[in-house]
Amino acid sequence: MKLLLSSFIISAVAILFYTSSFWSQLTSLLQQTPLAFFLSKTQTPSNGPSTRSSSSSTSFFGLPLIPPTFFAPNKPTNMTVPRAIRQAFLAIEQSEGAGARVRRSIGTPKLRNFSPFLMLDHFSIAPGAGFPDHPHRGQETITYLLKGAVDHEDFAGNAGTIEAGDLQFMTAGRGIMHAEMPRQNPDGSANVGMQLWVDLPEKLKTCEPRYRDLRAAEIPTIKVDDGNVTVKIISGQSHGTDSVQELAYTPVWIFDITIAPGGKVIQPLPVGWNAFVYTLAGATAFGVDKDQTTVGQYHNVVFEQKGDSVSAEVAKDAKENGQFLLVAGLPLDQKVVQYGPFVLNTQEEVYQAMLDYQSHQNGFERAKGWQSEIGKNMVH
Repeated sequence: MKLLLSSFIISAVAILFYTSSFWSQLTSLLQQTPLAFFLSKTQTPSNGPSTRSSSSSTSFFGLPLIPPTFFAPNKPTNMTVPRAIRQAFLAIEQSEGAGARVRRSIGTPKLRNFSPFLMLDHFSIAPGAGFPDHPHRGQETITYLLKGAVDHEDFAGNAGTIEAGDLQFMTAGRGIMHAEMPRQNPDGSANVGMQLWVDLPEKLKTCEPRYRDLRAAEIPTIKVDDGNVTVKIISGQSHGTDSVQELAYTPVWIFDITIAPGGKVIQPLPVGWNAFVYTLAGATAFGVDKDQTTVGQYHNVVFEQKGDSVSAEVAKDAKENGQFLLVAGLPLDQKVVQYGPFVLNTQEEVYQAMLDYQSHQNGFERAKGWQSEIGKNMVH
């Protein structure tokens, strides 16, 4: 009986994650499930004692050290090894939430758990829609706003707004409950952006939650290829220019690149990192020689790990610029067990997260009775 109940709860959470009423139904599910069920599922795994406790609280400062082998040795740019394309696929638009449209590429059957990346959404949120109060544990979220403005608020009293060109880096750590609601634009237009979920290293999943808003004015922007290429260095390094530091715990490089017709760029990446491109506009050719492939708008392009750079260019006779996000991250050698907004390493830890959220403990103490101000105006 317990096994059947376990399967039901897990399946329900997984299904609700892709439905329009996920957040409210998840909250209701977690609050109504009997505590005895979770208590029976939080024993120490049989393969040995646990090395961590979900009730521990540790603050971590700065990025983890990256093994030197992940970086290519210093050498001239013309000696880089371009990465080949593993796959490229269209991100299909679908409904998500009340009034929202989402193109999800990572976190679909096409591409799951591409470590350290868990999910990538290209969202368009109309007035009256949004993501009201909901929890997270065990991951980081990176939100890049392309158009409009989005308010955020959490149970720790943090609140703010990001506007077009801004980013928000949120570390859920041991637990956070927050709301993300779009501003009502005067012309009634939708708020558009990208949200990337990044896994946290196992030892950092119990860190304290934190936010870091990165304003558009803080992002270094460079011109290369005689001005034909514009690179916004959100995180990482490009052509000798570094980004703002201390943005996320899991090492990730992010670039917003625009190429004019006839332009070309070679962007070095750390060796061994997983990398992908999401195309926002135009048609861009990735790779070199016989391995070159031209990719249109709204595609995810996944690269092989072999190689230390990504080559991209736009044809001289193209009618518009090519624009894309290039993202690379350090793969994490760990198991991923994800149910909705909880991303841990074992099923026992997921059960514990659900119990902690329901009983307001081990990071979720402040969730008891909390309701965001910005979520109160949600149109159901």
